[in-house]
Amino acid sequence: MSSRRSLIIVNEEEEKVGTFKTEQETFWAGSFGNNYTLRNQGNKWIASNLALFSRILTRTIEIRSVIEFGANLGLNLRAIQQLLPEAELSAIEINPKAVEMLRNLANVKVYDKSILDFSPDYRSDLVLSKGVLIHINPDKLAQVYDLLYETSNRYICVAEYYNPTPVEISYRGHKGKLFKRDFAGDMLDRFDDLKLLDYGFVYHRDNNFADDDLTWFLLDKGRSKR
Repeated sequence: MSSRRSLIIVNEEEEKVGTFKTEQETFWAGSFGNNYTLRNQGNKWIASNLALFSRILTRTIEIRSVIEFGANLGLNLRAIQQLLPEAELSAIEINPKAVEMLRNLANVKVYDKSILDFSPDYRSDLVLSKGVLIHINPDKLAQVYDLLYETSNRYICVAEYYNPTPVEISYRGHKGKLFKRDFAGDMLDRFDDLKLLDYGFVYHRDNNFADDDLTWFLLDKGRSKR
């Protein structure tokens, strides 16, 4: 690749980073997000995801489409694709390097944009957020909750760091980048027709399928018209 072409790519990424509404979006679209994408690769994560999603999906029926909010390079979707090989998969991702990797996956529709700029063009049977809501600016959470709800045809799964009350945590030396709270509780309070179907915890010291100390919640809107 020529140096001129490299410069063009850098400038395109810088222009994109400059268009965001919050500092958290800029953070994840830039070099930190690039390094995160490169750091979090490997089959062990897919194995852990297979264990997690096989448990979650046993509580669902008729999943024909799945969309992930903040899919990064697609480790969650790769596991779901093995469990639901006929399902239509979609991904929303803000980081350009992660988007490149997502586009190498077969049969995944990629929305190259911030979640805050996303507008659903159709509903998916399952909407997933895993380790993403914790990085959303708290002032924008209501907008994201509405997007999760409106994008879902029936199920919403959130797998995040849980805390009964909102709290900010330092994240790899950065302030204002990680927030714990009861995300599922917020959504249950916000949408009267949402029901808690199941929940669980995945532990970083699990003997076989270690994960990132996430608490997951499967929420159900009930049957919707397709």
